[in-house]
Amino acid sequence: MPGPARAVLICALLLLGLTVTNAGVAETVTPELQRAEVLAGMASVGLMLVAVLWTRANPRSAEKVPLKGEQGLVMMDQFNAVQKQELAWGSHMLLTATPAASVLVLWRDQIVLRRGLISQEPFEPGAITKRAMEREQTISLVNTTLFPGRAEFDAMLPSLPAIVVCPMGNEGAVIVGGWSPRCFTRSDERWLEGWTQRLRTTLGDDVVSPVPPDSI
Repeated sequence: MPGPARAVLICALLLLGLTVTNAGVAETVTPELQRAEVLAGMASVGLMLVAVLWTRANPRSAEKVPLKGEQGLVMMDQFNAVQKQELAWGSHMLLTATPAASVLVLWRDQIVLRRGLISQEPFEPGAITKRAMEREQTISLVNTTLFPGRAEFDAMLPSLPAIVVCPMGNEGAVIVGGWSPRCFTRSDERWLEGWTQRLRTTLGDDVVSPVPPDSI
């Protein structure tokens, strides 16, 4: 239970206790005392309800699942400097600003980037990845234990508890694995979708970056 909700609950219990105590020590029961007791009891119940709703609105974050893999960065050397910088910057932001544990970029049937916790197993896009690319819609597996097709991502990293597949049209996809079930918020997904579209434009530009004059 969050700290503020716990404080509200304690206040409610104290108020309820004082109300019961006051009723017990009163020598005579008057209409005024009865009204005060009813109002105090209602206030106590109201505060308890606030504490419960506060807890539901701010649930405790799921603990990180211990994942097997090695921290690393693998990037194909076929891109120009601008494209490499975009891949490096975006993947770094995903790993530091979201609950992502592993990032994989698929582009034109090639794995062009792996970052975060990675495995050495070759990754082949399966039914879920292909469906996201065909429909050009993000697919979020909030809890992979509920999805039979999760096995296609074991080559990315075994036992990932949450996965988001964000397509770059039919040319590729960015696949992000999270540390715990339901760890990605809608804001995380929107940021991923925005960067994926930007990355698609950058990788689709086949113009080689110019060589700086100083390097000639």
